[in-house]
Amino acid sequence: MLDDIRWDADLIRRYDLAGPRYTSYPTAVQLHSEVGSFDLLHALRESRRATRPLSLYVHVPFCANICYYCACNKVITKDRARAQPYLQRLQQEIQLIACHLAPEQRVEQLHFGGGTPTFLSHVELRQLMATLRQHFNLVDDASGDFGIEIDPREADWSTMGLLRELGFNRVSLGVQDLDPVVQRAVNRLQSLEQTHTLIEAARTLQFRSVNLDLIYGLPKQTPEGFARTVDEVIRLQPDRLSVFNYAHLPERFMPQRRIDSSDLPAPAAKLEMLHATIEQLTGAGYRYIGMDHFALPDDELAIAQEEGTLQRNFQGYTTHGHCDLIGLGVSAISQIGDLYCQNSSDLNTYKETLSSAQLATQRGLLCNQDDRLRRAVIQQLICHFELSFEQIERQFTIDFRGYFNAQWPQLQAMHRDGLISLDRHGIKVLPGGRLLVRSVCMVFDGYLAQLDRQRFSRVI
Repeated sequence: MLDDIRWDADLIRRYDLAGPRYTSYPTAVQLHSEVGSFDLLHALRESRRATRPLSLYVHVPFCANICYYCACNKVITKDRARAQPYLQRLQQEIQLIACHLAPEQRVEQLHFGGGTPTFLSHVELRQLMATLRQHFNLVDDASGDFGIEIDPREADWSTMGLLRELGFNRVSLGVQDLDPVVQRAVNRLQSLEQTHTLIEAARTLQFRSVNLDLIYGLPKQTPEGFARTVDEVIRLQPDRLSVFNYAHLPERFMPQRRIDSSDLPAPAAKLEMLHATIEQLTGAGYRYIGMDHFALPDDELAIAQEEGTLQRNFQGYTTHGHCDLIGLGVSAISQIGDLYCQNSSDLNTYKETLSSAQLATQRGLLCNQDDRLRRAVIQQLICHFELSFEQIERQFTIDFRGYFNAQWPQLQAMHRDGLISLDRHGIKVLPGGRLLVRSVCMVFDGYLAQLDRQRFSRVI
């Protein structure tokens, strides 16, 4: 059993830095235009030769309403007809990708994200899933890990029944905050009853897992109000919870310009919200997985962390990190072997490229040996809060202390401060440092010195 996390205000003051979330290393910021569709085709052929299992991510960018806090790649429209031309190109992309893969490559994981995937009509969802099943070998429902993100304002019992029929067994519901004052400030009015109805449907229809998303640091939020939201959410008993720190970056994300910065809670109030949330969730039996994620002890993520098999990729914490991840749709990112690549983030460019029977790959990166080494180090720390030097030395034929000699003083300082335990065998992130594990990972990031930290959110 992992130790409990411990709130250490002094450590937080010193190490609450801005930095990457490490859904990948190197991060998506490092992707560049010198990698394109030719590299993707080569990686797909390698995947086919190795008969590696697959994970599919499908991006549906449409939303009927704008949420002011949102930093996702989305298209706001009330016109449901706009989905059809997009789906035609998406189905074309599916065909172009699948013909380079083998039927023996099983799709163990599938995730629909967005935007709001349930923006699509029932007919369109059936059509899209039929296309995926036609071109990919999706495992049967019992062993597959098939999830979808849902806006509770855009779904009902019949939607949930359809999703279950199509093979989905996991749902992630956006909640953010239940306080109507906060909801008005971010243009997302959503009742507790709407969320409760969908969770009830998910339980009745035997979905395997329900995740709820919350955000702290939104305009008009107070520690007392957010604590009430967390209490209500605990009563709903989701299997997993994601509790995100709102990063206000209006210069990068246009919808955020509609938020009055004077309505944002002070940094001290944000810390109070997070501290109380951790106490509420751990008191209710949830385990801290890491990086804003909590899960019940019998959840697959918690079990994988116990067993040392938890991994992390562009879909977040996962038990399917051994799969090649194929991203489909506008802005979607793939991770196939040592290749990362991303489709165009512009909807028109994406559609026009595919209309010419060309893949929409716009940028990417091929990992070198140093990238692979640092990725392994960061993955171990962020998933398991510890690192064995011997394991890394054996895997990469290096002397760990010598390879990271320049970083050693930083690690020693973290050791003295009580963030980590450092000895000749390895690193352990101590309970007081677990909330700050991103700061430990940053020590091993070979690209961070070249980057503008202002483009990242703070650790807490």
